[in-house]
Amino acid sequence: MTAEVMAEVALLPGSRCLASRGVLCAGRAEAKAGSSSGGAMARGSARRAGVPGSGVQGRRPERSGPRLGPEARAPAQAGSRLPGSHPRASGAWLPSGARARPASLAGVGVAGEGVESPGSCLLPEARPSPAVAPARVAESPDARRPLPAAWQHPFLNVFRHFRVDEWKRSAKQGDVAVVTDKTLKGAVYRIRGSVSAANYIQLPGSSTQSLGLTGRYLYVLFRPLPGKHFVIHLDVSTKDNQVIRVSFSNLFKEFKSTATWLQFPLVLETRTSQRGDTKMGCGWSRTDLVGLAPSRARWTCLQLDLQDILLVYLNRCYGHLKSIRLCASLLVRNLYTSDLCFEPAISGAQWAKLPVTPMPREMAFPVPKGESWHDRYVHVRFPSDSLKVPSKLIEKSCSPPEAVLLGPGPQPLPCPVASSKPVRFSVSPVVQTPSPTASGRAPLAPRPFLEVSLSQERSDASNVDGPGFHSLEPWAHVEASDVHTAAAGTHVLTHESAEVPVVRTGSCEGFLPDPVLRLKGVIGFGGHSTRQALWTPDGAAVVYPCHAVIVVLLVDTGEQRFFLGHTDKVSALALDGSSSLLASAQARAPSVMRLWDFQTGQCLCLFRSPVHVVCSLSFSDSGALLCGVGKDHHGRTMVVAWGTGQVGLGGEVVVLAKAHTDFDVQAFRVTFFDETRMASCGQGSVRLWRLRGGALRSCPVDLGEHHTLQFTDLAFKQAQDGCLEPLAAMLFVCSRSGHILEIDCQRMVVRHARRLLPTRTPGGPHPQKQTFSSGPGIAISSLSISPAMCAVGSEDGFLRLWPLDFSSVLLEAEHEGPVSSVCVSPDGLRVLSATSSGHLGFLDTLSRVYHMLARSHTAPVLALAMEQRRGQLATVSQDRTVRIWDLATLQQLYDFTSSEEAPCAVTFHPTRPTFFCGFSSGAVRSFSLEAAEVPVEHTCHRGAITGLTATPDGRLLFSSCSEGSLAQYSCADPHWHVLRVAADMVCPDAPASPSALAVSRDGHLLAFVGPSRCTVTVTDSASLDELLRVDIGTLDLASSRLDSAMAVCFGPAALGHLLVSTSSNRVVVLDAVSGRIIRELPGVHPEPCPSLTLSEDARFLLIAAGRTIKVWDYTTQASPGPQVYIGHSEPVQAVAFSPDQQQVLSAGDAVFLWDVLATTESNQNFPVAPQACEAGSGIGPLEDASSRASELPQQQVPKPSQASLPRLGICARPPEGGDGVRDTRNSGAPRTTCLASYKAFTPARVSCSPHSAKVGTCLPPASGGWLRLKAVVGYSGNGRANMVWRPDTGFFAYTCGRLVVVEDLHSGAQQHWSGHSAEVSTLALSHSAQVLASASGCSSTTAHCQIRVWDVSGGLCQHLISHHSTTVLALAFSPDDRLLVTLGDHDGRTLALWGTTTYDLVSSTRLPEPVHGVAFNPWDAGELTCVGQGTVTFRLLQQRGADISLQVRREPVPEAVGAGELTSLCYGAPPLLYCGTSSGQVCVWDTRAGRCFLSWEADDGGIGSRLVSGSSVGRLRLWAVGAVSELRCKGSGARSSSVFMEHELVLDGAVVSASFDDSVDMGVVGTTAGTLWFVSWAEGTSTRLISGHRSKVNEVVFGPGEAHCATCSEDGSVRVWALASMELVIQFQVLNQSCLCLAWSPPCCGRPEQQRLAAGYGDGSLRIFSVSRTAMELKMHPHPVALTAVAFSTDGQTVLSGDKDGLVAVSHPRTGTTFRVLSDHQGAPISTICVTCKECEDLGVEGTDLWLAASGDQRVSVWASDWLRNRCDLVDWLSFPMPATTETQGHLPPSLAAFCPWDGALLMYVGPGVYKEVIIYNLCQKQVVEKIPLPFFAMSLSLSPGSYLLAVGFAECMLRLVDCATGTAQDFAGHDNAVHLCRFTPSARLLFTAARNEILVWEVPGR
Repeated sequence: MTAEVMAEVALLPGSRCLASRGVLCAGRAEAKAGSSSGGAMARGSARRAGVPGSGVQGRRPERSGPRLGPEARAPAQAGSRLPGSHPRASGAWLPSGARARPASLAGVGVAGEGVESPGSCLLPEARPSPAVAPARVAESPDARRPLPAAWQHPFLNVFRHFRVDEWKRSAKQGDVAVVTDKTLKGAVYRIRGSVSAANYIQLPGSSTQSLGLTGRYLYVLFRPLPGKHFVIHLDVSTKDNQVIRVSFSNLFKEFKSTATWLQFPLVLETRTSQRGDTKMGCGWSRTDLVGLAPSRARWTCLQLDLQDILLVYLNRCYGHLKSIRLCASLLVRNLYTSDLCFEPAISGAQWAKLPVTPMPREMAFPVPKGESWHDRYVHVRFPSDSLKVPSKLIEKSCSPPEAVLLGPGPQPLPCPVASSKPVRFSVSPVVQTPSPTASGRAPLAPRPFLEVSLSQERSDASNVDGPGFHSLEPWAHVEASDVHTAAAGTHVLTHESAEVPVVRTGSCEGFLPDPVLRLKGVIGFGGHSTRQALWTPDGAAVVYPCHAVIVVLLVDTGEQRFFLGHTDKVSALALDGSSSLLASAQARAPSVMRLWDFQTGQCLCLFRSPVHVVCSLSFSDSGALLCGVGKDHHGRTMVVAWGTGQVGLGGEVVVLAKAHTDFDVQAFRVTFFDETRMASCGQGSVRLWRLRGGALRSCPVDLGEHHTLQFTDLAFKQAQDGCLEPLAAMLFVCSRSGHILEIDCQRMVVRHARRLLPTRTPGGPHPQKQTFSSGPGIAISSLSISPAMCAVGSEDGFLRLWPLDFSSVLLEAEHEGPVSSVCVSPDGLRVLSATSSGHLGFLDTLSRVYHMLARSHTAPVLALAMEQRRGQLATVSQDRTVRIWDLATLQQLYDFTSSEEAPCAVTFHPTRPTFFCGFSSGAVRSFSLEAAEVPVEHTCHRGAITGLTATPDGRLLFSSCSEGSLAQYSCADPHWHVLRVAADMVCPDAPASPSALAVSRDGHLLAFVGPSRCTVTVTDSASLDELLRVDIGTLDLASSRLDSAMAVCFGPAALGHLLVSTSSNRVVVLDAVSGRIIRELPGVHPEPCPSLTLSEDARFLLIAAGRTIKVWDYTTQASPGPQVYIGHSEPVQAVAFSPDQQQVLSAGDAVFLWDVLATTESNQNFPVAPQACEAGSGIGPLEDASSRASELPQQQVPKPSQASLPRLGICARPPEGGDGVRDTRNSGAPRTTCLASYKAFTPARVSCSPHSAKVGTCLPPASGGWLRLKAVVGYSGNGRANMVWRPDTGFFAYTCGRLVVVEDLHSGAQQHWSGHSAEVSTLALSHSAQVLASASGCSSTTAHCQIRVWDVSGGLCQHLISHHSTTVLALAFSPDDRLLVTLGDHDGRTLALWGTTTYDLVSSTRLPEPVHGVAFNPWDAGELTCVGQGTVTFRLLQQRGADISLQVRREPVPEAVGAGELTSLCYGAPPLLYCGTSSGQVCVWDTRAGRCFLSWEADDGGIGSRLVSGSSVGRLRLWAVGAVSELRCKGSGARSSSVFMEHELVLDGAVVSASFDDSVDMGVVGTTAGTLWFVSWAEGTSTRLISGHRSKVNEVVFGPGEAHCATCSEDGSVRVWALASMELVIQFQVLNQSCLCLAWSPPCCGRPEQQRLAAGYGDGSLRIFSVSRTAMELKMHPHPVALTAVAFSTDGQTVLSGDKDGLVAVSHPRTGTTFRVLSDHQGAPISTICVTCKECEDLGVEGTDLWLAASGDQRVSVWASDWLRNRCDLVDWLSFPMPATTETQGHLPPSLAAFCPWDGALLMYVGPGVYKEVIIYNLCQKQVVEKIPLPFFAMSLSLSPGSYLLAVGFAECMLRLVDCATGTAQDFAGHDNAVHLCRFTPSARLLFTAARNEILVWEVPGR
């Protein structure tokens, strides 16, 4: 490309290049652009990644699974990755589980040197020779790569390696000496001094050097000096060479963090003489823990996990340790680094019980015989295991991990705590809450610090009374696989007697059928890991674990069958080659293994493995040998070989051999060619094994320079000739560094080494190719080999298929998470893949379609709900997702993700396709399954939602929260609203449960636990009047402890039963009216039951009992006992019958669907409660307790008064300043927005036609009419504050002309709110986010400007008000949403106040001077502030009765600020007010004193400031104004030097609107260029959300296949859009020129990569752009003046262009030569050139193309041409008369003509003439055959190719659609200007219309 072209085709500012070669593929709605020509990722880039703060995001999952190659996430199709195309880089951070990848992984490139290869490929690693080695840029020593890690394994003595005693490679400062320590009996270093910074040991000695230590763990062996402070500084380098300082000290009082520094307070507890004195929660304050070291401080082993510290707190990848500084005052023995996690305290017999790694002797502290390690030393491990949260939960910020806490509650600061008590071992700590019944004490108050509270008991001793472990992570939970129990720390073994699928207690006589439940389906995948997924040898089914269940899924039918028996999560699977034997192991130590008959599902053998935890299993092909790998009791790796050949014949499993190894083993396989040979790989080793003579022996493979790699998986390749000899076999291994090694099994050497590296985007700061050793590779987690290809799964989310020579990628599929396992089917046609995010599917290599098999929650399921009509299931989980499933197929339909709050409860609306969900923030939202959006939200609760239920008729909804409030909603219509909110009704400390609230089957009664744990209350569901209160605590008179209720459930209405489960393991059946006991079920389960339900026929009672489900026969008084069903590996949280009572669902670790085998009787006779006199002694578990009814203190509670039961309406405020429905979570700080620099709204040029007042058109209903508005492309950049965004709810709206566009930032779905008669000037969203106000300018049809008030949930206009005679400049709601203020422009100068209850005008004021901005004081709803010319006006609202008056106080602007006008304002912390001026100043006011005390120059253009300032020159700046509050006290003496600029971004136009979150970390900004940007200050990026043309759109053309369309504009740009999503893909920008016409080459011109665009410009040039290469191919000048029309010939080899002088040029687009010029139309501009393919013999001429040219003098010429033969003949010449006056908007209407698509002999013409009409001319008959009258002169014309429709646009902002077959017509409005362009797509399914820079996309329903 020439320099001229490169200058003309400019890259869009703020965008990113996303493809190395810009291959634009049909069907991909992704943004791609070249490196040299420029391209832009535009609207949707941040949307696809999930804009932060968009609240709960609803999306429909891709049915086809991950993206394949260049396909655009299509639901049903996928294709291969074309060369040069890369996946799209993430635009912004994603809340629910964001699936964003680093930009460096946007593509996969070449490792090594060689010929450039497109796309992703693997090449053999080779070091380039000096002759061809690329030049290297000198780098600083800090950027040097760390040294190889081989010499650092298994650990490194840092002091010895760097010879600290010589002080050559280290440095010391101050008082540093070597002393002898009596405890350690050896030399140690003493560092002391009064100033820590002046006394230290530094490693290395120079700051320009680096230690290069790559070990994950750093062990610091030190002892603090008593009564002193100490500091430890670590400089850690990340993989992207960012240096982070990590500091630990008892000098720090709290945790602090920045982007480059983490400060942790290291708390030291003192040892006490009495046991238990240092238990957590004993009322210590912060000052008790932070400060000087205790007098008896002991030697401490400080173990720091550097990898997790960076990941958890900064979301960065650990590279290496750069330097260490140990500062006074302390003693230090040594420093060690290692990749192994050592346990320093436990040794000897204790190791037999714990899977730990011993501390090496060199590192260990000496322990005298008979003494305890914990009595002498302290071990601190940081972070704790529980703090190692998944990376997707870590926000990319500097906040501590409390930012990702689940659920409400205090959020303590992270800090490691050292104590005199020992840590038992490194098991995840557990947060424990003391039980008031157990200790008799009240729960302890939350501590200001999180501590590891350590016990004085031995590690193997139980501690029932102790506090156990307290987590640094408040949301840590106890897993079933923990070695110790949470309460006592006792060791738990899994007994074989519990390993039965169904347990029946008592006699089963009379309880039929037996069993009553049968497992039908499972929703879930994984559990222990997601690496276990296998093909059956015939390739018809997939075998995978789902927690404790093994599932066999037939891929063609979706049918499941199960292997039940494990009681814990399955950790490993293996299947033999004949599908006879299936081996499985469960995770709980010691591991229990099972061998199954795969065909019958019968368990053949159950045995305990000598391996403590089995992590991998592998069968020989015959099934006679089974090998397993895991850890033994000592934590060492063990390999076991079992003989399984006799199991199928009734024999036993025998251990053939066992072997221990010190090498890490991550994968282990038995070879296919010899059952006695195996292979393994792991950290730094690949070993070949052999079973011989009853022993397992191994030998290493010579890895050479690859011996430090971390290998993850291996696979064998069979020789091409099918030879099974080991000499012909090759072994492939993969690593986390991206290497794939091909190993010769005979020579045991590496034959080939290849590496997968990320590719840099072209034009970036780094080269596209990297050398073998440069940069981190893409971590490969799994690979699988077939005879023809290799499948590779990597942690960047890609599945890639390679040929065995790894020359190029055959196919790749992108997943939503890291790929954890891949497996090629035996026939090699399907590739199974699993991801760590719980997705399982396979790629069909023939059809290139990805099929999703299973999706799964990644955390336990908390609640479920079912919908009957559609057969759908909703689940909520601790992974913060709400998912909708199809019960018939068990496939996921939708998922909704929340990044800031956790869903807690869910229920369906009984009659509408809507479900309700409650969240931890207290919000209750409704989700429509038809629109996948959040229509309504209520935030009347202050605590987490604990219960949610609806009445059977759907009229009422109830919710309860952890604060004890109960809310009632009316759901009679979709716009549901709050009826009542009652405080202190529900038990406040009750956990969230599906059975927390219960509604009777007839909907008349509501029951719940409350107001205390010991009571159950029954109220009237309609009025919430209390009807019954039962004291559960007095039910069991024989028990000495107080009982409490756990869950409630109503029986059928005919029974009138209320069932209550209690903490004493009973289920009590009460009479719902009188409260008397009918009967009870004692001892239902050792643990309380969180959920229970009764079938509709009252036949079966279902109870969630721990990890089991219990079914009771409810109809039998003398019940034989329950049937017990196992399968869950974690406690069951919810059980429910399906609406048809034919199925049962249970949810816990996964969702199980059970068939009810009992037949349902239609006329069921409900059991009648026996009379009290008939009751005898209880028989069986179902005890009749009615005889004790008289002993129960029963009381009919009187109905409460209004005062005792407050009922709040929608706008009512609860007591103590609460709000019944308004979200007050952010009430503590004002919402920050950046205001515009423009002083007034500048409306676009509006059509003013004498006929416009006669036209009454409107948008037809969405389902009616011939057109439906589908999308709006563009944003009104000439508005003012005409965009709103609420991060907490995700509501996003902006204006485009007369429309208000509400867009879902996640899915891109749009709503269009119409009704304004003029362009919308401004928007305002209420603080509750329930109401949106929009105002428009003046129009010719209305006397006043319209202000419309919209209901956000329904999108309906609730109020239409008007008062201003001129344009409304600004709108604002008061903080309490009771008032709305509207501000007129400079001509009107009117300030109006409206009451939001009825929207009546409350007050109106004529302003003395123009005002540019208005705002309410967020801290005082009675204060209103205006800014204008030289003054700030404070207005105080005073209300006297119904009247409101304004008390005005004006303050002049100081001279120091300058003479500019105040253009914007915003409030900061009270009492600060920031104002921006037109001269670029920011001034700060004290609103209390009414004075300006500080100003500074922020820009050289108009400013809008709210910590963020945006100017008229496009600069967006972030200011640090934290010190402004302190400067207020200095008055006029305050200096602006305390205010400094943190960040700056330059946008594409003046800032006119902005909205930021409360922390001003991210926001959305609108500019005059018609662009909405998503701004992230943390990343320093700006990403386009909405992009439109800045100026008039002149043409719209469509590519072949309708995958893309292109537009051109007077701003000089040519933009290519993805037609499906209307996202900007490519932009070609020519500077200082207008693009006036455009044409897309026809599909017959060649292959898709040869698609071209021809664009004509105002300077007479014609440019040819290559769409595939995103480059300009040719520039020519066929015309001396501006081009006005351009078209390709039908073969694409010729371009016809017309100019404004009437000349038509014919040129070759490849050579640029013009070989013919037609001057027949000279003197009038060419307005249209239309080409069609037609044989012209019937017209009397020869030619292959028929084309016409229309000019402004109402003449049309028709030509027949054959350009290959250089023939062009005139066919016809048409002239139409023109009257004297036909001007529209001062210009003549254009002359337009087009060939008729449905009749090639017809030509249609519109233009200025005697009549307003469409003229239809027949070329064969040479005459006009029809005329269609029009209401106005046409401005645009388009004919539908698929029907008889004709679209005509008018200057009167109207569009008419004419059915030429019937003669009927329909008019449409929506544009704010003349509709000068309309174009049907080639398929006739869409219609594009344009008015200036607005583009509307209409759907054309089939007619």
